[in-house]
Amino acid sequence: MPTTEAQDKQYIARTMELAAKAYGRTSPNPLVGAVIAKDGQVVGEGYHHRAGNKHAEILALEEAGEAARGATLYCNLEPCCTSGRTGACTEVIIPAGISRVVVSMRDPNPENNQGLKRLEEAGIEITLGVGAVDATRLNAPYIKRVTRGLPYTIVKMAMSLDGKIATNTGDSMYITGEESRHKVHQLRNEADAVMVGIGTVLADNPQLNVRIDTADLRHPQKIIVDSKARVPTRCRTITKDPRTIVAVAAKASPTRLQALREVGAHVEIIEGSPVRVDVRELMKRLSELGIVNLLIEGGGGLAASLFEAGLVDEVVTFVAPMIVGGAKAPGPVGGCGIRSLTEAHLLSEVTWEQIGSDMMVRGRVVNGDQSLPGITISE
Repeated sequence: MPTTEAQDKQYIARTMELAAKAYGRTSPNPLVGAVIAKDGQVVGEGYHHRAGNKHAEILALEEAGEAARGATLYCNLEPCCTSGRTGACTEVIIPAGISRVVVSMRDPNPENNQGLKRLEEAGIEITLGVGAVDATRLNAPYIKRVTRGLPYTIVKMAMSLDGKIATNTGDSMYITGEESRHKVHQLRNEADAVMVGIGTVLADNPQLNVRIDTADLRHPQKIIVDSKARVPTRCRTITKDPRTIVAVAAKASPTRLQALREVGAHVEIIEGSPVRVDVRELMKRLSELGIVNLLIEGGGGLAASLFEAGLVDEVVTFVAPMIVGGAKAPGPVGGCGIRSLTEAHLLSEVTWEQIGSDMMVRGRVVNGDQSLPGITISE
């Protein structure tokens, strides 16, 4: 019995629901879910849990067993046809007897985008494009890395109702409430890495680890952007995780770099500017290191540099119901700022959610020119 268009959409939506269960766990691989349906019934499901584990299609086929013969396979992303750590999915799909494959989008990775061609050559009917918009949103981090060689970057901000992140004396502990801080730890738990500037380290001495009660706890890679290698070797970011990446400029002190290496820090010398870390070159390097989802937690100079370079993909802002005041009290984004509101960084797909007594605003950045030259950091 052929499936209807409504059923195709329903099963594809289910693949994305399954895929999202592994958000933040599959890097550098994409989020993929699979559903196998026959005669209006689901006979197999699966999703990719972690890089190196079985792919979604394989798990769904294993659950379906012989019921896969003559059935339809649904995937939010094109099945792979290359033999990596888990083998090519196409070479398992074909002998399983699947008669039709419905896919939301092709794999943007040129090494993996021949899967549908291989299946079609084997006589399997292909339907492409069902749920493509939602599938693209789901795998936006993966798509950005494989097409542009850059991580998907989320800037997190926490501020008072009048836009301050600290008082004019530097007191910032805590502007937002406990519930918002818990949400930030959830964001960290989903990220491959969390990044701060040297100013934040010197002012707050953050740990940048995940401190929530969850069965699936994963601490992100820590990154400190520190052009002159001023970071103390005994700061909590490094003592809590000696593998912390410290990104420095080419002319950083060799003595300081040696001291950081001796305590286990991973020093990355970023070329492009001799005295400032070039954020575009830094992002390229982080992508090469396998970082797909990147969370930025401060400070204002780092955020400004990323916005100016067109490197921010998403913003998550926590707004506390308090007024701080003070002309010299800092805001979440520093730098020189824009000259006209027509140059403002706009957000789309904006959501609003109350978190305790705070408000969380989240949206995707509408970027302009994505090929801007390297922008250096204002620290």
